[in-house]
Amino acid sequence: NEARKYNSSSRMIQIQAEIASRCLELLNIPPGKVGYILDVGCGSGLSGKVLEEGGHVWFGTDISHAMLEVAQERDAMSSSDLCLHDMGCGLPLRQSSFDGCISVSALQWLCYAQNNQQTAWMRLMRFFSSLYSVLKKGSRAALQFYPENPEQAMLISSCAARAGFTGGLVVDYPNSSKAKKHYLCLSFEHGYKVPGALGKTAEGSEQIKVNPRVRKGKRKVGKKGLTYKEKVLRIKEKQRVRGKEIRPDTKYTARKRKDKF
Repeated sequence: NEARKYNSSSRMIQIQAEIASRCLELLNIPPGKVGYILDVGCGSGLSGKVLEEGGHVWFGTDISHAMLEVAQERDAMSSSDLCLHDMGCGLPLRQSSFDGCISVSALQWLCYAQNNQQTAWMRLMRFFSSLYSVLKKGSRAALQFYPENPEQAMLISSCAARAGFTGGLVVDYPNSSKAKKHYLCLSFEHGYKVPGALGKTAEGSEQIKVNPRVRKGKRKVGKKGLTYKEKVLRIKEKQRVRGKEIRPDTKYTARKRKDKF
């Protein structure tokens, strides 16, 4: 099937290995430390193999059952664990479990809704909020993706910032149409500076300007121009992301009551 063809392509194996190695480099894990790394969108386990070769233990999640079957066959003798899950629904994992997170060519798929009840913003916020929870404080994430346009890259970066992360967008080889790669580098540190980009020019890396303390409810609800109903729906979605039980949205949601019966 397609998953096995993908896994047997020497070109894809090389590209995946190069990107995964770069992600691991951007995590900047101290030499000699064995990290427990989360691989989001692990696919057939090609990126996980790089993590193992670097001396780390990894946990992989992916939405494709066929890809995970190939990964399971490949990693039958390894210590990795695999999970079938849509990252746009949030990560159902224990808090403060991982020493780092990598992702290869998966993050951009969060920008496409599966149905009318979801939006790119909702899926991105669920993912980044849960990622903020499952990572250990002091750890980092390096997420490689292919944005469709600059607006999509900014949407992804802004959602990571709203979830509480600091960091920046590193663009390797920005002037090359084939070698150009986007890496979203995230951290918990307030003074974190993103690593330098490969083939760096003046536009090689762009810092996300964010103060994570602002997100803890100290901003005014909603944005200027939103209707009352849009503000209420956004508040309810934030509460769902935090795991609270919220009543489902209906046509009566945020409808103002009459003063008198």
